[in-house]
Amino acid sequence: MAVTRFTIRSYPQDLRIFPSPAARISLVLLGAFLLTFPLFMGSYGVFVACICGVSIISALGLNLLTGCTGLLSMGHAAFMGIGAYTAAILAVRTGLPLIATLPLAGLAAALAGLIVGIPALRLKGLYLVVTTLAFQFIVEHVIYHWESLTQSDKGIALPTPDLFGFPLNSYQSYYYVVLVLAVAAAVFTKNLLMSRTGRAFVAIRDRDIAAEIIGIHMAKYKIMSFAISSFMAGVAGALYAYLLHLIGPDHFTFNQSILYIAMIIVGGMGTVLGSVLGAIFMVLLPEAINAVSGPLVSAYPDLAPRIGGLSVMVYGLIIIFFLLFEPLGLFGIWIRVKRYWKTWPYTY
Repeated sequence: MAVTRFTIRSYPQDLRIFPSPAARISLVLLGAFLLTFPLFMGSYGVFVACICGVSIISALGLNLLTGCTGLLSMGHAAFMGIGAYTAAILAVRTGLPLIATLPLAGLAAALAGLIVGIPALRLKGLYLVVTTLAFQFIVEHVIYHWESLTQSDKGIALPTPDLFGFPLNSYQSYYYVVLVLAVAAAVFTKNLLMSRTGRAFVAIRDRDIAAEIIGIHMAKYKIMSFAISSFMAGVAGALYAYLLHLIGPDHFTFNQSILYIAMIIVGGMGTVLGSVLGAIFMVLLPEAINAVSGPLVSAYPDLAPRIGGLSVMVYGLIIIFFLLFEPLGLFGIWIRVKRYWKTWPYTY
């Protein structure tokens, strides 16, 4: 049987991110859509798109730690908070520009990740969950009570960011910064997972004892996973702070950590595409609920108190649904749809 030119016949071909012409054409079309998105959307739509981009970066970091390395963290929002407050304090007190505060925010969060990761080397399962949960509450306590640094409930107002002297004074201009960093984070994560380091992460997740037997340095790769995940969360937190122009303790609570866990569960654990789909889905879900509930509240005002907690209930139902019926999340649904159309109309 003749071998088509698109058949994977070597290891380097298997490592390609976009191995087929169809994938590359789809990438070009998607890129054109993303680049022109602010041109046909209003300010609020672009703002929501920026939230999606920030969530994608943060979800990629959490999926790298939890989905790929198997280390469950309940304190992801705390690392975002560290990055956000680092960027805010540096921007307000020292006047550093966006291009300087973003990497410094990531480094501050990565340092915190090392502080948590080193003592957690001997922990796994529920013990690691409790450790990261305690770190989450510690960060929340510090944000609330170190008023001279964080301004507590008052929050910190950030100046308008600029990039090489160009002011990012609109959601449309800030959108492209978030887009570039989200794409860079996705490409970096994809390449990392296909490298020796990424395969070591997956080996630790699948069977840590076997991974150690074959020569994988457990401490090294666990700390590395914590540091990279925290760095990405810190950058995402800094981007989020600049987007809102005002940050406070309520932006990085335990509920936010649960939301990011929901993102990677719904999207698909251990996959880059799953992180992207899960982040977009969970950001757009409240918008869809508000669009549906808005007319109902207008017509029946008595329903307003009951609809207020609808989002939390819907989050819980969606997580239960995917855990029970679709463990691979939206990524699994996408794979099945793609396979169906590859063999259509001769499906079997």
